[in-house]
Amino acid sequence: MKVVIAGGSGLLGRSLAAHLAWSGHQVVVLTRDAASLPPTVAIRRVEWQPDGSAGPWASEIDGAAAVVNLTGAGIADSRWSDERRQELRLSRVLPTRSLVAAVRQASAKPVVFLQGSAMGFYGSSLDDRELDESFPPGDDFLGQLCVAWEAEAHPVVALGSRLVFLRSGVVLSSEGGILGRLRLPFQFFVGGPVASGRQYMSWIHLDDWVAMATWALTTPTVSGILNATSPTPVTNDEFSHAYARALGRPSWLRVPAVALRAMFGEMALAVLIKGQRLVPKHALDLGFQFKYPTIAEAMTAAVGKKADVNVPA
Repeated sequence: MKVVIAGGSGLLGRSLAAHLAWSGHQVVVLTRDAASLPPTVAIRRVEWQPDGSAGPWASEIDGAAAVVNLTGAGIADSRWSDERRQELRLSRVLPTRSLVAAVRQASAKPVVFLQGSAMGFYGSSLDDRELDESFPPGDDFLGQLCVAWEAEAHPVVALGSRLVFLRSGVVLSSEGGILGRLRLPFQFFVGGPVASGRQYMSWIHLDDWVAMATWALTTPTVSGILNATSPTPVTNDEFSHAYARALGRPSWLRVPAVALRAMFGEMALAVLIKGQRLVPKHALDLGFQFKYPTIAEAMTAAVGKKADVNVPA
């Protein structure tokens, strides 16, 4: 089938595009700067400028079987100034609005629309409640950001597309993401938990994320919200110790909350000091099976080898 991916230059988008292309699907990646990316035979890149409306690129949506929306600036890339908050919001809302506009004007509308979201939908807290897909959104910045992001995709249901939301957790991969940022301090024996260490981290191995996204695209009975996280969330202490064991390093130097607040401001509280304990109830109820259900298995796989994602030549 033809799959159009917006946000295909990030870790998740690259991995999903590569896997779908290797599996024989026709993949088109919408990008703001197609000329700067290396050419590939298996994946076609089309330039777009998502401003909330449909542009010339919208012809790619007409007749596509699936649309995947993974757009959005990185939540933890910098401090949350007022300008950064607006950038985080617009980088999610406007591309989603553009994609929906393209679906609306398409003669042959996509069968499925896979909408990215995040565990931040549920807000951040220090408690240990298990959060499945039925829980309401949080009232903090991340919760309301995800609410606005998801709301932009809802109109595709009335247009006839099956809508699936992937609320993704922390993705484990040797290709980058959180483990890439943590590797250097752990390699030099100065890695360890952050803040209290009791805050929960909801995680998923990259292979399982790609598998869940592909399963959602190709399974007609899958719709609605999926927590794209493993069935066994862990505390930050457990996460740090698992990573240290996989690297053969200690996990002993705790980063205090006051230092995190000084470095990252409000973002530290929402992303690092607090957390969420998600469970993928909907995916499990529908029969999805995880390749790496435990943190020990996932860390060993992520640290010991590259993610098992098939990349076309």
